[in-house]
Amino acid sequence: MDKDEKREILLESGTNEMEIIEFYVGSQPLGINVQKLKEIISYDEELLTVIPGSPPSMQGVLMMRGSTIPLIDLKSHLKQRCEEEATTDAQRPVVMVCEFNHRINGFKVDGVNQIHRIRWSDVQPLAQFIDQYRPRFTGSVNIDGREILILDLEYIIGEFDPDSVLRVQGDDVMDETGVEELKAAAPLRNEKTILMAEDSNAIRTNLKKILQEMGYAKLEDFVDGDSCYKRVLELKQAADEAGETIDQHLHMVISDIEMPKMDGLTLCRKIKEELGFRQVPVILFSSLINPPMEVKCDSVGADGYASKPEIAKLIRLMDQFLGISS
Repeated sequence: MDKDEKREILLESGTNEMEIIEFYVGSQPLGINVQKLKEIISYDEELLTVIPGSPPSMQGVLMMRGSTIPLIDLKSHLKQRCEEEATTDAQRPVVMVCEFNHRINGFKVDGVNQIHRIRWSDVQPLAQFIDQYRPRFTGSVNIDGREILILDLEYIIGEFDPDSVLRVQGDDVMDETGVEELKAAAPLRNEKTILMAEDSNAIRTNLKKILQEMGYAKLEDFVDGDSCYKRVLELKQAADEAGETIDQHLHMVISDIEMPKMDGLTLCRKIKEELGFRQVPVILFSSLINPPMEVKCDSVGADGYASKPEIAKLIRLMDQFLGISS
């Protein structure tokens, strides 16, 4: 990475902004964070190898420069009807090649529009009654009169491979002995006050359950960075009124990066710089963790970071910064 690239990354960190690419499935405009997009290629059926017995929306594996990647047909998976007005100009399907959670997957869509730079505060969470039935979307944003739904690609992949979402076994912990070692330190964790921000209902619920099973009983969860930050301010007020320091009321913050209203980078920067709480560890837990994102995390003062679904790594980082020995 040259100096100009690194400077650009640093300048963009913690501004509560992101870029989304707008694409179409049928007539419905959808969006994903550009940071997950590696490239866009034309769909060529001749390069596709069908996997017998796979779900209809898992089209197979696509050959790309000597490697194969899974290909998911989003129209089929989302059961989206292709309306007549979406077929203008004989638009041909394309494949968005995406990388997150250290995995590469292809997603077949009906076309792409353009990249938009937006503020996370402009992304509105889906209504709760909708979220119960439509967990594949994390929110929506209105651009030029179009309501663009933000697609949760991690959830989509998790529907095909549940182990890819969150786990404490598998490659993350080599064997059951490692899991038992983590559990052995549970009594040392139960007095630590932890705040956790995660917009995905499924991930938030599962992650909270795992961390509480590991002993983090005093864990409060929030649906976005904004509500988490408001809780930090409440704890600050309580500490000030008691004449105590913040680390007597708050021991750690764990946050996703992509969230409506306030993203994790901005949350971390506000805690570390605006409030000056450098003694409160902040760990960013996101599918976007890669070398460029690690630079961004460092630039806003994050103490550590782990990629979903590496739960054991997250717990070890938590123990490390909280002085807990397993």
